[in-house]
Amino acid sequence: MLKTIHILLVEDNEGDILLTRVALENAAIDFKLSVVADGKEAIDFLSKTNGFADIETPDLTLLDINLPKKNGHEVLAFMKTSESLKHIPVVMLTTSSSQNDIDMAFANHASGYITKPS
Repeated sequence: MLKTIHILLVEDNEGDILLTRVALENAAIDFKLSVVADGKEAIDFLSKTNGFADIETPDLTLLDINLPKKNGHEVLAFMKTSESLKHIPVVMLTTSSSQNDIDMAFANHASGYITKPS
């Protein structure tokens, strides 16, 4: 039996959250989706602090760049410098097609970079 994949989606746009959920459902994979809406909440979730003590660590993170409080680059850097989190694949899922954002994401060890359609 295949393991359920726990995916953390860090996204502040309700429409994009819905589209991502539908895309995952259409992929016919067994998944659990956790959603947080800003970079600070993502760091709390991943650190298991501020109300997230009992959550399970995600197997994959889908991370927007343009987020309130802390941006996706800051969350990615936090994850990749943490011994307990650096193994988690992170795919940047963002509207930004800026070469600077792409270069920065891969420099910080993102596993992938997907530009969302506008």
